Amino acid sequence: MRILTKAEICRAIVSEEARKQADFSDACIQDVDLSGLDLHGLNFEKSTFERVCLEHTNLAGVCLENALLDGICLRESNLRQANLRGTCLREASLEGCDCRGVDFYAAVLEHTNLTDIQTDEMTKWFRMHCPATGPILGYKKCVGDRLVQLLIPADAKRTSATRPSCRASKAKVLSIWNFDATVSYEEAWSLVDDNFVYRKGQWVEVANFNEDRWFDSTTGIHFWLTREEAIGY
Repeated sequence: MRILTKAEICRAIVSEEARKQADFSDACIQDVDLSGLDLHGLNFEKSTFERVCLEHTNLAGVCLENALLDGICLRESNLRQANLRGTCLREASLEGCDCRGVDFYAAVLEHTNLTDIQTDEMTKWFRMHCPATGPILGYKKCVGDRLVQLLIPADAKRTSATRPSCRASKAKVLSIWNFDATVSYEEAWSLVDDNFVYRKGQWVEVANFNEDRWFDSTTGIHFWLTREEAIGY
């Protein structure tokens, strides 16, 4: 991974032609202050940012797909229509950022400061994927390609992060089938915890449910809203 300097970045933003030709993907940016710069439209895909300041920076339309920005401060920056698919932002600060039109699919937002960020109807994968209230049906794949249909009751806690997968604190097992619904089963075992068993007609509950929605791989009954999503997991 090549080391990218502030001087190289500054040369790329002197004109729109230079900006279009710049490719900063798969780079490492370390120990630089980029605050206040106009970096709109640049490509930082799969790049790593370490001890970099990006406060008050114009990052509109940038590509940060699968980039690593853990602990980076982007406070009050313009991220409109930026590509943050798969971006790692653990313990980063997006406080006061303009995130209208941002694509957050699979972005990691664990312990990220999201205070006062701006979003709109074009912001993708930031709002809860599952309904916040009421009973819902869910599906999950278990050991041996068994598909479990779940009833998530209205009083169950539920969350989702930035993917289609959701979590709930409790659910009732409605049915267990093979993928093409030709064979029915009485029980199925979790792919993650083989001590967690789903039995048809019975309730399952997780006592230590993690209510922080931005944690995806954590405690809870993981489920999907469609059979297709569950089977594709």
